[in-house]
Amino acid sequence: MMPGGLSEAKPATPEVQLMMDQVKPQLESRENRIYDTFEAVTYKTQVVAGLNYFVKVKAAAEAYIHVKVFVALPQENEGPRLVGYQTGKTKDDPLVYF
Repeated sequence: MMPGGLSEAKPATPEVQLMMDQVKPQLESRENRIYDTFEAVTYKTQVVAGLNYFVKVKAAAEAYIHVKVFVALPQENEGPRLVGYQTGKTKDDPLVYF
């Protein structure tokens, strides 16, 4: 993968799900709602001064959210941070840069 470009989509791992669990309260606060379901499905990464994760999250039976999370370099000692999100997505919508 070239620095700055997005990787190919990969199935979500337990580590990606843990990251989604950590940013879920940030999203719920911004959206002013609680998500009973918040399951990472697929993800892409982008190398920056750290990593951006673009994650497709299943939020209900037929509802998906695309979530962008920044993970700083280890020496920064910071947790994952919600950078952006897109609601109203479907299972078939591709993960793209936003």
